[in-house]
Parts: sequence; structure tokens; C-alpha cells
Amino acid sequence: MDVKVDFIAEINRMRREKNAVILAHFYQTGDIQDIADYVGDSLALAQWAAGTAADIIVLCGVHFMGETAKILSPEKKVLIPDRDAGCSLAESCRAGEFETFVRAHPGYQVISYVNTTAAVKALTDVVVTSTNARKIVDTFPKDAKLIFGPDRNLGNYINSVTGRQMLLWNGACHVHEQFSTEKILALKKAYPEAEVIAHPECKQPVLTIADYIGSTAALLKYTGQSPKTQFIVATESGILHRMQKQNPEKLFLPAPPNDSTCACNECNFMRLNTIEKLYLCLRDETPEISVDPGIRERAVRPIRRMLELS
Repeated sequence: MDVKVDFIAEINRMRREKNAVILAHFYQTGDIQDIADYVGDSLALAQWAAGTAADIIVLCGVHFMGETAKILSPEKKVLIPDRDAGCSLAESCRAGEFETFVRAHPGYQVISYVNTTAAVKALTDVVVTSTNARKIVDTFPKDAKLIFGPDRNLGNYINSVTGRQMLLWNGACHVHEQFSTEKILALKKAYPEAEVIAHPECKQPVLTIADYIGSTAALLKYTGQSPKTQFIVATESGILHRMQKQNPEKLFLPAPPNDSTCACNECNFMRLNTIEKLYLCLRDETPEISVDPGIRERAVRPIRRMLELS
């Protein structure tokens, strides 16, 4: 921009004047997390979107999160700082292909991870997050025929801890797929007192060496309650900002990916959002998220079911 703008001051002014609320995911950069009204994981963001009295919701995350907010609050204007902030996991499950898969397995109930498009949610019986997936899966009878999509790693993990044999869609998150077990073990050797904590979207070899497995919010809570002071964190590195902020006396090390040129693992889509784009988003009230009314009507039911069960 040609004119120097105090983005922080302007964002604060505009959100007051426009009755806007800024919601940010844990994987956003630290400056966006710090200016947000609320920072959380997918479940918490969905709950806040459902309950806010604001006229405008600015969702600092990725596109499916904005869609979820719009599905829950169709009367509100939902904005996202960068229209191209997508999700590799959501994109690994196209609605048309998923519908064909579901129709090929009559008698199955469909559980979809929240990291999906509105069109996929519309094909779903109940939505889950990594925070509540096990709890919600356990509400189904043991002999229930279940499809779980799109994350095969999370699905495999839930199968392993519940004894289920859910039919899994073959999708994955590019961030959690890239962690290197060998490099994590090497880092553990350098920091023998550090605990390895991992998100269940990680591959099984990473989960096998983890001392604790949990959702983003669960990992954050665990690091605050654990007597340990060093952690190797196998999830998107944005969460380390929050961990360090809440526990300044502890050491948090990003688990390294396979790429030898990078010491941490970032989501390229999440990092498309910046403070400047957040400012422009509020100023111009665009890009705006829209959801087809017919899809919205079908998609809201499994999300509400999730919120009730959570």
C-alpha cells in the first residue's frame, strides 16, 4: 500500500464501528492471533460463530471454516481475509466423488470431519472435529456401518482407539502428512527430556512415538498442565505461538517435516492471511463467504448435531 496505515489501530476502530468479531484459528500467525477477539480450534470457532451477536464475522482461517460460520449464521456477513485460503484436506474430498462413494455403500451412516466443504457436509449425518471425533463415534451402536471422511489418518486413529472398522475416505492434510519420524527421533535425542505430542491427523508412525495425542486445543491444554517443560510439537507450527504465550517458561520445538530445508511445518493456506489483508477485508467487507441455500439447509443439520453432542 502507498499510504502508511496503522493496521492494528484501524482494525480495532472498524470492528467497533461495524460490530464485527474477529475469530482466528490456532494455525494463524501470531499477530493475527493477538488481535483476534477469540482464538480456537475448529470446534470452538464453530461454537463462537453460532453464538455471536456481531453483524460481521471475520474468520481468520481457511475457506471451510468461513463456510461453517455462514451455515450456522446465514443472516450475518461472513468474511475471510484471503479467498484463496483453502485446505488440502477439504480439497482431497470432492463432493461429487464423495457422493458416489456414499451411494456405493447403502446402509452406511456418514461421519465427516469438519475440514470439508459445505457440499460434503450436506451429504453427512454428523460432523466431527479432532476434539470430539471419538466421543461422537462412540454414540453410534458398535455394529453400526460407518463411513468416515475425509482424513484417513484421523479415521485410522479413531478406529484404533474405539475398536471400530469404519470405512475410510482416502484423504489427508498436507501438513500432517509431512512430519518425519526419523527427524523427530533425532530431535528427541538432542532434547531427551522433551515429550513428543502429536495431532491425530499425523501418520501412524508419528503417533506411535508420541507421548500424547490430541486435538489442537487438547495439545495446548496438555502443555499447560504437564509438569514437563520441553515439548516437540507435531502439528502446524502456528500453535507454538499460543503455547509459548501461555507457558513462557517452557520450551516448544516444532516437529520437523521431511523437507530438509525447513525446521518447522506450516500450512501454506493458513499463512495466506495477513494483518494487511485483515485490514482490507474489514475496510471493504470482502471477500465474503456465501453458501447455496439448499446446501446450507442440508449442511446445517449435521453441524448442529455435532454441537448438541459436544
